[in-house]
Amino acid sequence: MKQLFLFLAPGFEEIEAITIIDILRRAGLSVSSVSITGDLRVVGAHGIAIEADCLYPEIYFDEADMLILPGGQPGTKNLNVHEGLKAALSNFAKAGKPLAAICAAPMILGQLGILEGKEATCYPGNEVHLKGAILSKRRVVRDGSVITAAGPGLAIKFALEIVNFFLGEEKTEEISKGLLLK
Repeated sequence: MKQLFLFLAPGFEEIEAITIIDILRRAGLSVSSVSITGDLRVVGAHGIAIEADCLYPEIYFDEADMLILPGGQPGTKNLNVHEGLKAALSNFAKAGKPLAAICAAPMILGQLGILEGKEATCYPGNEVHLKGAILSKRRVVRDGSVITAAGPGLAIKFALEIVNFFLGEEKTEEISKGLLLK
């Protein structure tokens, strides 16, 4: 079974994090939320606290099939100062392993040079941080093994793109129908 990790920092965008986890689990993918703080309880940008599945030091990146970054502020800034996470993202990119980031979080990938020559999108106003990216007008973009999306209203579509990446169009259609999107 595929193992995906979604990283939580104080100030994460709740719609993005919870929607992504929910849809991936509906599809049967194993996704764990990971607190980058020393506490399982992480409070989002709008005061909603969730309990992460595990703490950053407890995960094994060699078991991971995808790393996922929700956006939000100051969540993205808090993710962006975690040197261990940034090193893991860089290592994943070098190995050609899949990464996904939504809202402001693609800026982290951009600043690390991961989006160089790739089509990508992000929350409006953060484009300057997508170093070397081919900026897309599309709201959800998959270029090779990197998936980016523009913001909270696209969390379902973003999560479905991850489902499609791992499980294909048929499973994506099944989940979409169950959510009454089709």
